[in-house]
Amino acid sequence: MIKSKFFLFLFFISSVVAFSQQPATSAATIQQALQHKKEMTETSLVKNVPFENIGPTVMSGRVVDVDVNPEMPSEFYVGYASGGVWHTTNNGTTFTPILDNAPTQNVGDIAVDWKNRTIWVGTGENNSSRSSYAGIGILKSKNNGKTWEQVGLPDSHHIGRILINPKNPEEVIIGVTGHLYSPNEERGIYKTTDGGNTWKRTLFVDKSSGIIDVQHAPDNFNVMFASSWTRDRKAWNFSGNGTNSAIFKSTDGGETWEKVSTEKSGFPTGEGVGRIGIAVFDENTIYALHDSQFHRKEEPKKGETSGLTKDDFKTMSVDAFMKLEDKALNDYLKTNGFQEKYRAANVKQLVSSGSVKPIDLAHYLEDANSMMFDTPVIGAEVYKSTDGGKSWNKTHEDYIDGLYYSYGYYFGEIRVDPQDKNGIYIMGVPILKSKDAGKTFTSISRENVHADHQALWINPKMQGHLIDGNDGGLNMSYDDGESWIKLNSPAVGQFYAINVDNEKPYNVYGGLQDNGVWVGANNAREDKFWHQSGHYPWEELMGGDGMQIEIDSRDSNIVYTGFQFGNYFRINRETEEFKYIQPKHTLGETPYRFNWQTPILLSPHNQDILYLGGNKLMRSMNKGDDFEAISDDLTNGGKKGNVAYGTLTSISESPFQFGLIYTGSDDGVVSVTKDAGGSWTTISNTFPKDLWVSRVMASQHKKERVYVTLNGYRWDDFKVYVYRSDDYGQTWKDISSNIPTSPVNVIKEDTSNENVLYLGTDNGAYVSFNRGASWHIFSKGLPNVAVHDIVIQPEAKDLVLGTHGRSIYKANIEALQIINADETTNDITFMDIQPITHSGQWGSSWSPWFDAFEPETTIRFFSKSSGNKTLKIQSEEGAELVKMSVAVENGFNYVDYNLELDEKGKKALMKEDSSIHFKETGNKKYYLPKGVYTVQMEDSETTFEIK
Repeated sequence: MIKSKFFLFLFFISSVVAFSQQPATSAATIQQALQHKKEMTETSLVKNVPFENIGPTVMSGRVVDVDVNPEMPSEFYVGYASGGVWHTTNNGTTFTPILDNAPTQNVGDIAVDWKNRTIWVGTGENNSSRSSYAGIGILKSKNNGKTWEQVGLPDSHHIGRILINPKNPEEVIIGVTGHLYSPNEERGIYKTTDGGNTWKRTLFVDKSSGIIDVQHAPDNFNVMFASSWTRDRKAWNFSGNGTNSAIFKSTDGGETWEKVSTEKSGFPTGEGVGRIGIAVFDENTIYALHDSQFHRKEEPKKGETSGLTKDDFKTMSVDAFMKLEDKALNDYLKTNGFQEKYRAANVKQLVSSGSVKPIDLAHYLEDANSMMFDTPVIGAEVYKSTDGGKSWNKTHEDYIDGLYYSYGYYFGEIRVDPQDKNGIYIMGVPILKSKDAGKTFTSISRENVHADHQALWINPKMQGHLIDGNDGGLNMSYDDGESWIKLNSPAVGQFYAINVDNEKPYNVYGGLQDNGVWVGANNAREDKFWHQSGHYPWEELMGGDGMQIEIDSRDSNIVYTGFQFGNYFRINRETEEFKYIQPKHTLGETPYRFNWQTPILLSPHNQDILYLGGNKLMRSMNKGDDFEAISDDLTNGGKKGNVAYGTLTSISESPFQFGLIYTGSDDGVVSVTKDAGGSWTTISNTFPKDLWVSRVMASQHKKERVYVTLNGYRWDDFKVYVYRSDDYGQTWKDISSNIPTSPVNVIKEDTSNENVLYLGTDNGAYVSFNRGASWHIFSKGLPNVAVHDIVIQPEAKDLVLGTHGRSIYKANIEALQIINADETTNDITFMDIQPITHSGQWGSSWSPWFDAFEPETTIRFFSKSSGNKTLKIQSEEGAELVKMSVAVENGFNYVDYNLELDEKGKKALMKEDSSIHFKETGNKKYYLPKGVYTVQMEDSETTFEIK
């Protein structure tokens, strides 16, 4: 399914009125936050709490770049938009993440000096989508990612391209796209000649125009072409074109630049020039892919239309409307999804009475979401220069329809075959190739390749060998795109929302950026066994951009979910029935506004009751079959622009009282009703204005308590905004405390301990043991990635994190729920160890060629101090069986023990009980037999049983 990304159209731009701009967070503040986070990680009480990535992987995430070893193309690096950099040496069979030691996973471009094995990463995605996260400048590694050095441009936010001089790897050119939501100085072309120690800006266009692409002639690094891009994103509008979008040329290795897309050159100039991608075959032959935002010339209508269109009603009189044939009117109403109650007879009655006008039948279908496809822009077009950029000619006569639709700002990449100057590839939805220099194109998308294409590598030594990066991961072809292999083993899914059910084992559900909604068992094997079985352990529920998920607690087959802009369904997984349930406004009423991530909620009091947020709060009493608005507009009223705005983003109902409901909006409004929508009160007047309410959460432990998080990402404001109220929102307490600067996405109460809170930001996850007075950071097994959603499975006592770039993680939090980290007085406090079932298979394998099966248990404890401590395992009679030295750290500790006995321990146990028999194992190890054992450290102990 092709997703509805929002677009650019000039009609709205002139009417956009800016809000009072929140200040963009400075680079210095970000650097201080990164240092703070590093220090906080080292001292965190929960730094040893282990997180496990549970996938899924097969649907992958957005690729931004691929860099291939020119001498050995089976080795390459892949950069993911928010999932880091991954390395393969076996042609994509397996990958290793190499950016996990860096402060960010957000990638715009990568470049590798293969001779010296030096990797450069430009952080911050080069696209401009809703979740194109900012970076921290340029990172560099000389040891394949074991360590990373920050080498400049910390306020760049987004990097378009990195070029390394093949003859002098200390000389590097960077194209900086710059801030996404605010103007800034650090954008343009930057050059270093000393490996990043110092930088010089050699091209600056303006504070809103950065460099999206830079390419050099294959045999001459001195000859370069760069494209500037004027863009401005706001929460309510995106402008991706302007007079300063242009092509520049350098003949001295990027030291100086000349604008070559002049009015005389033949390349478009003016306000409608959008994003430009560049491909250089040689010093004379250059291609440019342009997202033209100039309007198309109006073409005369060809023949009669087969039915009524919405444009017909915009100028239709009442008299003409009343003369319409009922069949023609009904065809229009049914085709365009009007509710059943709106059919020819009753609509004519409404128009006749004056309560509805004919134009309302057009307006009924129009909002910021639907208008995107009504924009008559030229879209994708390819230009070619054969004289080194002096003159440009369009390569094709007709429009290239069906490539950009109305969101060319999201694509814009073009490549030329190094062995064929007439062979070019352009990327959008889908990927197209031309063998006649752009005169004609054919699609090389296939059934196992994601529709949205972002990066392409062409083998310069073997024609037809391609590696394609797209929103669904990585594909490889050896026949010029006729067939593709999928290379999706990294867990780099970009989740917006997750949820869990109560099945055993429990299932995890998740909505992903451009990869639909998926569900799988939390303990599903994330390996290649499914290639044998033919069944991947996760199942796709639906396509599009996957959004929030609610599961009926009475029957987990009933699932509510959908895709962007409020397009939700009730799904019966058992019968495979899909029921479309988006609420519809009344004819004549202003259309509802739905956020990209429209919130939904099943009432904790009655699972037949479903809430859905537009700009009003909708409630259904019958599982989504019918909705009614139970509020007026709960936002600041929206703003004119090309993005739905003035929408609800979060809904929460108190488990203590039906109808005690809180809502939050994308423009900073938090509201509460105590009477199921009878009356509403705004409770956000003391908050910073205009910020996105990323979460509002009614406490499940105290009726009067509520939590709110605000997110300034859409202002480039990365401050931490977290609040708690104990009086229904009449007054608020700031509980951001010691959290390092990073926008907050989610807060969650622990299900069993009211003092414990969990929080997810754009750069990590945290826990508080004192209701937000102080916070500790999670880090073991968890990279610095955006955490979009948090769910707790109460029976399993698992914390589940939905990340936007590294799929889903889980960790057992029973120890965090039970041990009071602030108040415990014992130096060592053990957690109970669950009984272990003995097996005769311990130490054995079904084949001598495979590893033996080893048992394992985890000994969990909290320590008030750090240092090497002795841990002992004793028999029920007190005999010492195992003695090990453990590096203990202040906080929660986890010691994995495989139940093994050495010869000394074996003899001690047999001396105590001569009836015990140890059988020979395949791996020649001895394991504890059935019995009760004591674990001891210092003056504390606990027991466990092997049954």
